[in-house]
Amino acid sequence: MSDILNIGASGVRAYQNAISTVSENIANSGVEGYSRRTTVLNEAPASTSTITRREVTSASGVMTSGIARAGDAFKEAAVQSAASDLGASDSAVQWLDQIQTALTSNKLSDQLTTFFNAANGVAADPSATAPRTAMLDAAQGAADGFTATGQALQTVADNLDATAQDSVTTFNGLAAALAKVNDGLSRNVPDTMGSAQLLDQRDQLIEQMSAIANVSVSYDAVGRATVRVGGATGPMIVQNNNAGSLTYARGDDGAVSYAIHFGGNITSAAITGGAFSGIADGAQRLAEAQNQLGQTAAAFVQGMNDFQAAGADLDGNAGQPMFAIGADPTDVSLVLTSGRGIAAAASGAGPLDNSNLISLTSLRNSADYEGQVTQLTTDVASALSARQKIADAQAAIHDNAVADRDSSSGVSLDSEAVDLLRFQQAYSASSRVIQAARDIFQSILDIR
Repeated sequence: MSDILNIGASGVRAYQNAISTVSENIANSGVEGYSRRTTVLNEAPASTSTITRREVTSASGVMTSGIARAGDAFKEAAVQSAASDLGASDSAVQWLDQIQTALTSNKLSDQLTTFFNAANGVAADPSATAPRTAMLDAAQGAADGFTATGQALQTVADNLDATAQDSVTTFNGLAAALAKVNDGLSRNVPDTMGSAQLLDQRDQLIEQMSAIANVSVSYDAVGRATVRVGGATGPMIVQNNNAGSLTYARGDDGAVSYAIHFGGNITSAAITGGAFSGIADGAQRLAEAQNQLGQTAAAFVQGMNDFQAAGADLDGNAGQPMFAIGADPTDVSLVLTSGRGIAAAASGAGPLDNSNLISLTSLRNSADYEGQVTQLTTDVASALSARQKIADAQAAIHDNAVADRDSSSGVSLDSEAVDLLRFQQAYSASSRVIQAARDIFQSILDIR
């Protein structure tokens, strides 16, 4: 009689746990990072005992042996890898787009074209003051174009540094949180609801870290993660309940370096994935753009001042410098204050001569200042277009990896509805077993 009661009671307890697990799955079906749980049910062994011996006999009901968390380590690793690749491309696209905007927003190439066209107007009538005033205004526009474009690129550099520091703060926070999850896993009983929740948090933290930097992860028997930055041989940043920190630095040449501080040691990290990789690529491209623009600005200023020095102004005086450069190569300013000072004529040739301005046309063609600016912008645009195509492909790869992982670990409401109905029926059947045992026992007691 007791065996029947035990069988019924064990069924009620076990299927109640199973129903609770299914309900938890249904409640979290739309929660990102949640992995489906399953109540593991096994036969409960019965035993007969004497004072000196305990012997296991037939099964006696059902028992809950734990909570199984759905998941596939290989699919999870594929998601992390895809997140790292996508993070690198998205970050690179972001900075290439900002660099392109900085190079095009002030229309520097158009300003230079306007300046040289205005010079042609002076050459057509070198003694007139109106064309000279127009050329001086165009010269101011060219100077402002160089300065504004240089400042725009510097703004991108400042934004890049600020974003990198924010990413460093986020990454270090994720590492610290993962160390706490590791500590929780070491204290928690495996195969429980609490353990499953911690493992969900662990995988989410690692995926977020992967989007910022490529990481290599290994796990121990209880699921604690050991994380290395930059690959399997990279420096460690998380081990057990200990977390290190990452630092960022950018040199004047655009070279970006990362270092890991862990256990009293500082080790450089070669990061080739995630947003940090895109930041490094953007910083290098930005430094190249600033350097090329500075060289073009310096060459333009030198060329225009040499042109001035080679001729005479409208009053027959030797030409004076037209432009000056400040602390930054692109910090160009107009120092010629009057259109009369434009040295259109050769020295001693008189106010109607335009031979010095004719030489300016040759300088324009040979130096090709406008072409240099256009080529710089085109190179960045080409790099942006190519990287955007890669990012689009990697976004598709990432989405497919996530879908593949979720197909094995995500919650299907249809499947859960079937399980809920199945366990409810089993619970009801176990309750009837208890009722039957009670009726039989009452019948025996009623025998007279």
